[in-house]
Amino acid sequence: MFEKNPKNVNTQVIISGKETKNMNQKNLAPALAVENLSKVYDSGSAKKIIALNKINFSIRKGEFVSIVGPSGSGKSTLLNLIGALDKPSYGRVFIDGNDIFSLNDSEITKIRSTKIGFIFQSYNLINRTTVKKNVELPAILLGINKADRSRRAEKILNFLGLGDKINQKTSNLSGGQQQRVAIARALINNPTIILADEPTGNLDSKTGDEIFHLLKTLSHKFGRTIIMVTHNRELALQTDRSISLKDGVVEKDEVFLK
Repeated sequence: MFEKNPKNVNTQVIISGKETKNMNQKNLAPALAVENLSKVYDSGSAKKIIALNKINFSIRKGEFVSIVGPSGSGKSTLLNLIGALDKPSYGRVFIDGNDIFSLNDSEITKIRSTKIGFIFQSYNLINRTTVKKNVELPAILLGINKADRSRRAEKILNFLGLGDKINQKTSNLSGGQQQRVAIARALINNPTIILADEPTGNLDSKTGDEIFHLLKTLSHKFGRTIIMVTHNRELALQTDRSISLKDGVVEKDEVFLK
């Protein structure tokens, strides 16, 4: 575990092969809950576009949930709202019991920085700088001091098998390695939830499976709450639960018995 930093930021980050001791997280209060979550766009004509219509569900801590559905079903809109990248037309999102859209903009920014980690299909790395600097960026924005963020980044990268790549530029890495850097970046501030938007979409099937099973390990062995948007039904069937969207509503919510 990381040493407690002077800003009192929770620093329990996955950095070794040891499993967390408290594996009852899935029985605790929800990590995430959405109530009547809706997003309506004004198209400029009389008819409005309903991207999401009264979505309701909750996700337990440590649960690995896939969001599936055809293009235009509302998956990306839902992820943007959960991640506080956009605001709903109406409805509420609770993260760790906090009604995030009842907060002001600076408080929402803090929630986004401390409670949510993002993994993108296209990695969204800064290619002109090093692997370590990419991973440290969220901690820099949060104001974590240099020594603590450096120690965190190195420990996470070692855990993810990138210890020998720390000082390399990300442009010199393979796609799978770049996605591991993105996962490390998502973990560095110890978020409540990791949002993964098509994390295997740009990878070949073998590398995609490796990244998927890494996410599964983070959830099942280390209690990370992961919400993954995917078009890959085979991967969705291997998560704990799959929420299917169609035309902006929940068509199906399946729990898979393991």
